[in-house]
Amino acid sequence: MAFPMTLAVTSAPSAASTPHIRSTDDETPECRLTAGPYQRQVEKYLGLRQDGEQSAADCAAIQKMQQKYEIDPADGYAGLISYRAASVTWAAAHKKSLTGCPTGAKVVVCVDQNRQLLWVRKNKKIVFGPVPARTGRPGYLTRNGRHKIYRRVKDFYSTQFPGPMPYSQFFDRGEALHASYRPIFEDPGSHGCVNLRYDDAKALWSLLRIGDSVYLWGTRKGE
Repeated sequence: MAFPMTLAVTSAPSAASTPHIRSTDDETPECRLTAGPYQRQVEKYLGLRQDGEQSAADCAAIQKMQQKYEIDPADGYAGLISYRAASVTWAAAHKKSLTGCPTGAKVVVCVDQNRQLLWVRKNKKIVFGPVPARTGRPGYLTRNGRHKIYRRVKDFYSTQFPGPMPYSQFFDRGEALHASYRPIFEDPGSHGCVNLRYDDAKALWSLLRIGDSVYLWGTRKGE
C-alpha cells in the first residue's frame, strides 16, 4: 500500500528567494535595511517597536534570530521564512496564545497550519512544544479536522514519492507526522504530511501512541 506523503520535493526553490541551511564557513551577511512584507508581524513577535519600518536595531534583532535557526541568508530581512521562525519564538514565550485545539481529549496533537506550529496537550496541559512544522503545499493540502494515529513506523520509506520518513505516525489516509531532513521553514510545503525537525519528530515518537488524537486547522501560507 503506497502512502502519498513524503518529504521529497519535485522542484528546487529559488536560491534568491528561499533561505537554506548556512554553511559553517559562510560569513554573516550585512544587514538588509529594507522593510520586509512581514515587518510588523516580526517586530511584534520579537518585541520590537511595531512601526513597519526597518531600523538598524530591527535588522540586528532579526538577524540574531535567523542565526539561531540557521536561516541563510541571515540578513535581517522580515520575509516569510523569518515570520515563521519568529512565530515559534513568540509562541514559546506566550503559551496562552496556543489556542484553537480541543481540550477534551486525554492526549491531542495540535497542528496550527496558519502559524505552522505543533504542540501536544495532555489533560488540558501543554506537554510538548510548540515546535515548527511544515504542512502541505498547494495541490497537496494537509486535511484539517480531528483524526487519530492508526499506524506508527519508525523507519518508514515512501514509495509513491521516494524518500525516507523517519518516525512516521500516520493519522489520516497516508498523512503522517514525521521527520524531515529539509530546513523546516523553507518552501515548498510537504505532499500533505506534517514535517518536523528530526529531534522534534523523535521526541514526539516517544510521547505518542496509537489512538492518540491529532487535530489540524487553518491554511499554510507560501508555496
